[in-house]
Amino acid sequence: MPLPADQKVVKTSGEIVKTLQAISGSHPGLRPAHAKGVMLKGTFTPTPKAKELSKAPHFNNPSTPIIARFSSSTGIPDISDKDPRGNPRGFAVRFMLAETPRRVHTDIITHSVDGFPGSNGQEALEFFSALKDGTIDDYLATHPKALAFVLMEKHTPTSFGRERYFGVNAFKLISAAGTETFVRYRIEPDAGVEWIDDEALGQMSDDFLYKGVPKVLESGPVVFTLRAQIAGDGDITDDNTYKWPSKRKIVDLGKITLTSIVDDQSAQQKRIIFDPIPRVEGIEPSRDPLLEVRAGVYLISGRERRAA
Repeated sequence: MPLPADQKVVKTSGEIVKTLQAISGSHPGLRPAHAKGVMLKGTFTPTPKAKELSKAPHFNNPSTPIIARFSSSTGIPDISDKDPRGNPRGFAVRFMLAETPRRVHTDIITHSVDGFPGSNGQEALEFFSALKDGTIDDYLATHPKALAFVLMEKHTPTSFGRERYFGVNAFKLISAAGTETFVRYRIEPDAGVEWIDDEALGQMSDDFLYKGVPKVLESGPVVFTLRAQIAGDGDITDDNTYKWPSKRKIVDLGKITLTSIVDDQSAQQKRIIFDPIPRVEGIEPSRDPLLEVRAGVYLISGRERRAA
């Protein structure tokens, strides 16, 4: 996973990392956003439709081992699961494609709201800077895309396995025949979406989501369906803030089955650096400028975390 080639992008990514750290405080060895999390392992099993759309290995192999991470927003490592700032929740999935002669993997990174506060790195930096400086109300008054994100409903789920998650950016799937299809990922819980109301939330413990993970696994795996919304003619694919019409076709790509918690949580969470860019044959990033900035943020903060 290399840094972006454009040094302006690297600079913006670094400034976003510093701004996020200023918002939540410095916590060496932890993420500046989505600091609180839990990692699990399991498998991904693709559908025939996935193979039709893409020649990527995990969409063609019978099954692929995965590592996943559920997380809470903010860089506060001990944020209460009842704190609304913990929404949207994050869900990242790593597909382990090979171990030898070198490790090969690709990731899908999602969160529990279908939106983001900016179209590019500069807009993201301005949004987070306004949060840091206490000028967010003034910023939102003149930035409708950021305001739309802030106003989106962000519910607290009864468990991580009862939430729906959305990818931020569009990607291009390429089939074995060379057919190209732009998609946006979404991940749906097979158990159904279930949110907790304010009254019930007030009775829960500060770690009810995380303590609930092993309890849920005792009764069986946590299962999700990976889906893709397919772009139509003329749909914008290089700006995440423009949503495609709801009538666009959605297809199932496969099952995500989580079976156990990863051993040695602290070390593994410190080491793993998820990558918003797929970097695998059969899937290409769109021309969305936010992708390179996000990749820079993940890598810069990940290197700092590993070095701490």
